[in-house]
Formats: sequence, C-alpha cells, structure tokens
Amino acid sequence: MMAVEFQIAAARFGDDHSPFLSARLVADRLGVTLAELAKLIGVARNTLTAKSGARKVDSALSRVVRILAMASEMAGDESRAVIWFKHQPIPGWAGKTAFDLVGEGKADKVLAYLESVRAGVYA
Repeated sequence: MMAVEFQIAAARFGDDHSPFLSARLVADRLGVTLAELAKLIGVARNTLTAKSGARKVDSALSRVVRILAMASEMAGDESRAVIWFKHQPIPGWAGKTAFDLVGEGKADKVLAYLESVRAGVYA
C-alpha cells in the first residue's frame, strides 16, 4: 500500500507540541508584533500568550489562518499571500485590504471574496 501525504496548509501555523494555532508563528509570518496581531484579531495582548486563553486565541486566529492558507494556495506561495493580505485593496471595499477588513471583524467577507475568486468570479 502506498502512503499518501496529507498536506494541511494551516498546519504551518501550529506549534508541534500543542493542538492550537501559534500566535507567535502567525505574527512572524505576517511580519507584525504580537500586540499588532492581538489588535487585528480582537483579543487582549496578554491573552495571546496565556495558556488559559488558548481556545479563544485559536478561534480568533483560525479566521486569519484560513484566509492565509487559501490565499497561499491561490497565489502559489505564502510570501505572496502575506503581501496580498497586507497591501492589496479588495475590490468593492473602498481601498481596504484583507488586513483592514479582518481588523474590522469582517474576515468572513474576505473568505467569501476568496471563494468567489477561486470559483472564477471576477472581482
């Protein structure tokens, strides 16, 4: 029987020793500080590193990680996806980037946009 490699794009954002996403890895990949990441996902800075806040942080980070994973798949590379996330205005959102929209609590709108682009709808 041949082994099949199961690739999970979001796994790059997790810590090997924890079932939760790593705020530090996400911040590093985005090139932002933990304080900036906390503001982006709407949690207190101290919550990012507190063990008691792991589930809340994981939930908040999951939207960002899903966006980055989908954008990486579409862009062909994580660096390009991060540049898109932080700097490319999304059509129809008055010059706002995915980073801006996530900071406003509109990660679902970014995911919907990416889904439509992936489905072939020109944005």
